[in-house]
Amino acid sequence: MGRATAFDAPEGMTRLTVSVAAQVGRRRALALLARPGRSTWLGDVVEAGLADGERDRHLVDLELRVSEQAPRIRFRKAAYVDVDPVSAPQFEPIRMGISWRAARLAPLFPVFSGTLAWSDGELRLDGYYAPPGGGIGIIADRLLLNVAARGTARLLLERIAAAMRGEGS
Repeated sequence: MGRATAFDAPEGMTRLTVSVAAQVGRRRALALLARPGRSTWLGDVVEAGLADGERDRHLVDLELRVSEQAPRIRFRKAAYVDVDPVSAPQFEPIRMGISWRAARLAPLFPVFSGTLAWSDGELRLDGYYAPPGGGIGIIADRLLLNVAARGTARLLLERIAAAMRGEGS
C-alpha cells in the first residue's frame, strides 16, 4: 500500500499523518491507551458512552507551539476529544479512533477525525481535518494553517509518549 497524498482526502478535508517515537513496550502502551481517562494526557471524561455507547468525550487543552526560542510561545485551545475503545489484536498495532473539535467557537477551528495507533515504539496519528472557513479556509490551510495542524497533532503525540514513559505532562 502506497503513502497517501493530499489528493486522497475527501473534498474540503486535509490529510493529517504525524508520528513520534514512543519507546515503550506493548504492555505499557496498551495500559495507557486502554484507560485514557485515568491518564494526564487526555484529562477527565466529560461524557461517557457517546453515540454508540462506546465512545468517551474528554475536555483537553490542545496547544500549538509558535516558537522554539526562549520564551516559548504557545497557544492553547480547549477541545472536546472523543476516543473509541482500544483495538489491540495480538501481533497487530494498538489502535483507537480519535477525533476533536474546539469546545467553544467551533466553526473557527479545524475539526479532526482519525486513528491513534502505537506499534513497535512509534505513536502515529492518521486521519483528516476540515479547515475552518470553507473555500477560503482550504486556501489558507494550504498556505499556512496545515503547519499549525501538524504542530498541534505532534504536541499531542509528544504528550501521550511522555505519559507512556511515565513523565509528567
